[in-house]
Amino acid sequence: MSDAAAEQGKTIKRRGVCFVISAPSGAGKSTIANALRASEPKLRHSVSVTTRQPRPGEKEGVHYHFRTMEQFEEMAAQNELLEWATVFGRGYGTPRGPVEEALNAGHDMVFDIDWQGHQQIRAALPDDVVSLFVLPPSLAELERRLHSRASDHPDEIARRMAAARDEISHWREFDHVVVNTELDRAIFEARAVLTAGRLLTRRQTGLAEFVHTFGA
Repeated sequence: MSDAAAEQGKTIKRRGVCFVISAPSGAGKSTIANALRASEPKLRHSVSVTTRQPRPGEKEGVHYHFRTMEQFEEMAAQNELLEWATVFGRGYGTPRGPVEEALNAGHDMVFDIDWQGHQQIRAALPDDVVSLFVLPPSLAELERRLHSRASDHPDEIARRMAAARDEISHWREFDHVVVNTELDRAIFEARAVLTAGRLLTRRQTGLAEFVHTFGA
């Protein structure tokens, strides 16, 4: 194969993947998502909208888009958010525009969100979502991991454990499932899911033009 032909094969245009990772708290979804962001050059991070006040050092448009509750509710009403929720009186959501722009440009985006957010994003972008649910090896191990973080009050850990059973009950709604027994293996498997999503025939929007060069 000539260098020119090889280069053409590498530059087939494709639409980006909206990669959603969900799991009960402590199962490892954020750790896996951050590992993928650190190693995948085409994987973009979505800057969320929030109605809470900025914390010291946080910058508008970098850490969050800070909005009033009135502005947030207007964005939701105008279908400008792919997914959103109000938690303890504060709004959090994902702006639609930047995500669609990234996908159109062939960039992938990863989200570590709950099953409800997954339902909303899949409803908004049904042809773009590839989803992964991360399970712990057992509930006992999940509780051990929560305690080992030493950052939550025992009452908070009990609340998270109670919520975990409900969250796990939604595993069938996801395209793929990984059991996070060993973190490096779970990251490898998550990357394999992302790679498979990128190679879907329908996602490679420039594939027809490339195959046409073979006379097919």
